[in-house]
Amino acid sequence: MIGAGLFVGSADAIATAGPGVLISYTFAGVLVVLVMRMLGEMAAATPDSGSFSTYADRAIGPWAGTSVGWSYRWFWLLVIPVEATATATILNSRLPAAPQWTRALVITVLLTVTNLFSVANYGEFEFWFALLKIVAIIGFIVIGVLTVPGLLPGSGVSGVSRLFDAGGFLPNGFGAVIAAVLTTMVSFMGTGIVTIAVAESDRPAEKIGRATRSVIWRISISYLAWILLVVALVPWNNPQLTENGSYQSALDPIGIPGAKGIVDVVVLVAVASCLNSALYTASRMICSLGRRGQAPAAVMRTTGNGVPRVVIAVSRRRSADVHADDAGADRRDRV
Repeated sequence: MIGAGLFVGSADAIATAGPGVLISYTFAGVLVVLVMRMLGEMAAATPDSGSFSTYADRAIGPWAGTSVGWSYRWFWLLVIPVEATATATILNSRLPAAPQWTRALVITVLLTVTNLFSVANYGEFEFWFALLKIVAIIGFIVIGVLTVPGLLPGSGVSGVSRLFDAGGFLPNGFGAVIAAVLTTMVSFMGTGIVTIAVAESDRPAEKIGRATRSVIWRISISYLAWILLVVALVPWNNPQLTENGSYQSALDPIGIPGAKGIVDVVVLVAVASCLNSALYTASRMICSLGRRGQAPAAVMRTTGNGVPRVVIAVSRRRSADVHADDAGADRRDRV
């Protein structure tokens, strides 16, 4: 679930609310913890790849399950080209000769292939993607904890005065904190994936319980500690923050060599991870809708390994259409 929203997009939330963005992330984090605890109980009792869509169907009615399922499906279907385009943008400095839409399409096709064989392939890729993201986050937190009190030699950054010295803790008022919640919630999108994937695992009740219980400390470390260190290291009103993203803006004043290259690799992995998960989640949700008669019967066709190849291929095709539209727009702009 940790994508470019944390590494790059969090800079927009900081620019909106200032240091008060910590309240925005805390509010969003508490909301996610509550939802995941409740959703985890339902998933442990009745594992289903339709997850909350299925539970809404049973508890409220078919109309609720249909609207929730199709909305979620279309959300992730739109995430695919967005994340692919972000990946292509990052690769621009490495592969400047290839058009952006070509790079995006190649990335989408490659990750589609990993989803076409079995859920084990998706899990294997996500394991390594997640590991690299966690290493990046923990590494940044360690460096930040040493830098803020001035323990890192030659960093040139110390103290926590930046939390209060540029207009106070709430420089734009509490209304800006509420506005920043809209941006921060994007960073938390994807927590429900675990309750969708659990239906394809062994001992689902045991695993979903462990995963949802760990949400609290994962959010505290991955999000709140990250944002606290960023606002302590970088002035919230620094124009470089929104231009370069929170990760690079925090590493630059510390004097980390090759900060730009490190950020590119980390964000590339994070975006590829979100794209991989989007393909997986969108396909499983539409299959669940098909089983309940709320989507065409063709979406239920699966391989011997239970992989809905037809749906995954269609998802990639829709993404390709978006890339083609982007290519046409680029040509029109040049004309």
